[in-house]
Amino acid sequence: MPIKTGSQYIERIDRQNINIFYKGTRIEGPLSKHPAFQGLIQTQAEMYNMQCDERYLAQMTYPSPDTGEPVGLSFLPPKNAEDLQRRRKMIELWSNCHHGFLGRSPDYMNTALMSLFTAADILEELNPKYAENLRKYYAYCRDHDITLSHAFIQPQASKISGQIDATEDSIAAKVVEINAEGMIVTGAFMMATQGATCDEMLVFPTPSPSFVDDDNPFAFAFAVPNDLQGMTFFCRESYAASSAYDHPLSSRYEEMDTLVIFDRVLIPHDRVFYYGDEMYCSRLFGESHFHTHMAHQIITRYIAKTEFLLGLLESLAEEQNVIPEPHTIQPISRTITYLETFKALRLASEIGASPDKFGYLVPDKGPLLASSVHFSEFYPELIEMVQHLSSSGLIMILSESDFDTSAGAYLSQYLKGTASEAWFRNALFRLAWELGAGAFGGRQIQFERLFFGSSHTLAWRMYNSYDNHESFRQIIHEFIAPEETRFVMRGSR
Repeated sequence: MPIKTGSQYIERIDRQNINIFYKGTRIEGPLSKHPAFQGLIQTQAEMYNMQCDERYLAQMTYPSPDTGEPVGLSFLPPKNAEDLQRRRKMIELWSNCHHGFLGRSPDYMNTALMSLFTAADILEELNPKYAENLRKYYAYCRDHDITLSHAFIQPQASKISGQIDATEDSIAAKVVEINAEGMIVTGAFMMATQGATCDEMLVFPTPSPSFVDDDNPFAFAFAVPNDLQGMTFFCRESYAASSAYDHPLSSRYEEMDTLVIFDRVLIPHDRVFYYGDEMYCSRLFGESHFHTHMAHQIITRYIAKTEFLLGLLESLAEEQNVIPEPHTIQPISRTITYLETFKALRLASEIGASPDKFGYLVPDKGPLLASSVHFSEFYPELIEMVQHLSSSGLIMILSESDFDTSAGAYLSQYLKGTASEAWFRNALFRLAWELGAGAFGGRQIQFERLFFGSSHTLAWRMYNSYDNHESFRQIIHEFIAPEETRFVMRGSR
């Protein structure tokens, strides 16, 4: 099956029998009808419909090298500049659809799997079967348009246990048994965003140290359907709402974060990508240029989200007739500056792209890592701009149903704005509320602040992306004491 439609996406999600709990109750029935998931599933269904629309088909798909049928462009491993730009343009279409609010939109995980696939050759050294598994799984996901999520992060208790407890006592995620059918895994993973609204899950944890001399049971990577026996999901409280007027963002873009438990889950041998040697975790991430390919997808989302926030700031200023005011011009101009910076960084990454040792084109990582540092710092500031510009209007907002009451005429009379009717003005401030003061907006701030790692992780990654620190120091040494001067000084002594 090639690219899927929105209805096929929904049918797949509803067909699964996930063991999932929400607020102490196991969810029964179609997930697409549950209020915590309904809005997001509908949004992603619309995105899948886009790629099947004749207007976008050429921009969003390419022929599968195996079947010739159209498959999603975000699966395409770039071999040249044209491939890289085609991928970016496809990602732009989906990013503009969700305005950058879906951190785990399907193209995100498609890009993740694509990047790992490009480095499958290194697994030949460990076990040729692992390399074959990864290549076949990538082709399976590409040709069947599999919607993926991932589980990388373990709870704090698991991480500590992996560091201090003996292997047999540790609660860190580990392989507890290997038999003829596969390997059996036990452990827990958190922040599996969209873990319930996907077909399958890629599990790729950072290995804990091993206290045994044989294969490290904490070192593994695999992918499985998310409804296998022994898998249990727990959801955080949902911020989703049904009214697109009262909650314009969470009613469409609320991505559920889940804790997923593996209790002796059997992973078939053909779904295992590596096992036993922790070195291959860092090698796969590093030699696949995982973070660089992901950052190229992410920066396009950053641009779409910044454009949306810029539009909101402009609309708030227009609505309150404060566009000429210095306190309005400054934050809007600052946002425009960041927007142009992100566009320039993306362009620089594409211009500076170069082939890796496997023959795939990799964007220049420096500009993309810089964008990650910038956006994680800038996004909370951007939301603060919305808060300041909204002023008290952020608080005195009403529900859409208030306009339908017998006294609704009063609202139309007294709550109208400078440039709009009361209904629109109220909707504008409801949007500002969700971003600046609501639960959905609060989660977005924390999500963007830590999306690609903590500030320390981002700084470390940025620093280590440069191989020429010594050359920069040499500039100063040469400036202070040129070679001729240093020779004279040494001779004089």
